[in-house]
Amino acid sequence: MEQKLMGIGGMSCQGCVNNLTEVLQALPGVEQADVSLEAAQVCLTYDPEKVGVAQFKEAIESAGFDLLPA
Repeated sequence: MEQKLMGIGGMSCQGCVNNLTEVLQALPGVEQADVSLEAAQVCLTYDPEKVGVAQFKEAIESAGFDLLPA
């Protein structure tokens, strides 16, 4: 397992955090997604053989948020 810290733009409430957490944890290979509204970031624990940054970016943007430099 690996960890990746990514900045997230566009979150404004706990509902955003819950939505993004669900979307990311639904990806195959994602073990845990710790989304922080205050820090505007997510720490992902994942299997790099099953999922990667391209899938994270697509999922984040499809959920209506922006991927930012962490």
